[in-house]
Amino acid sequence: MKHLWVLGIGAICIIASCSKADDTSRCAAVTLTAPDSEIQSLKAHLDSNHIAAIPDSRGFFYTILNAGDTSLRPTACASITATYTGRLLDGTQFDAANGAKFLLQNLIPAWKEAIPLIGKGGSIAFYTPPSLAYGSTVKGSIPANSNLYFAIELLDVQ
Repeated sequence: MKHLWVLGIGAICIIASCSKADDTSRCAAVTLTAPDSEIQSLKAHLDSNHIAAIPDSRGFFYTILNAGDTSLRPTACASITATYTGRLLDGTQFDAANGAKFLLQNLIPAWKEAIPLIGKGGSIAFYTPPSLAYGSTVKGSIPANSNLYFAIELLDVQ
């Protein structure tokens, strides 16, 4: 009976350590890079509309409007509070919120990488190709394979 109890405790420890590994793996840096075809399509849109934005090596384009307190940048596992607007490239708004709270690890790859570029109180605008957003999945009023625009103000970092 004592051996079964020890085995049970061991199994619980193994399961618990696996759960923690799974949680932290969601907080890892995004290693996904958009395909060149998506990046070029998005860049063509920006160029044709005379939009200046900094290219990120993963495929999104951004403009830091206000760096905020860069000593208080969110980490990959941070909880954030933000005010934001999301739009299709034709200007159609698909989402917006004031003071919304999120775990950064639960957001689309572009948010995971763009938000840490600013600190608390900062704001950023960025354009993302589908691979760093919702890909080929229809998400509410967002069509599959959509390039997206976000304007975000980072109100708080926890």
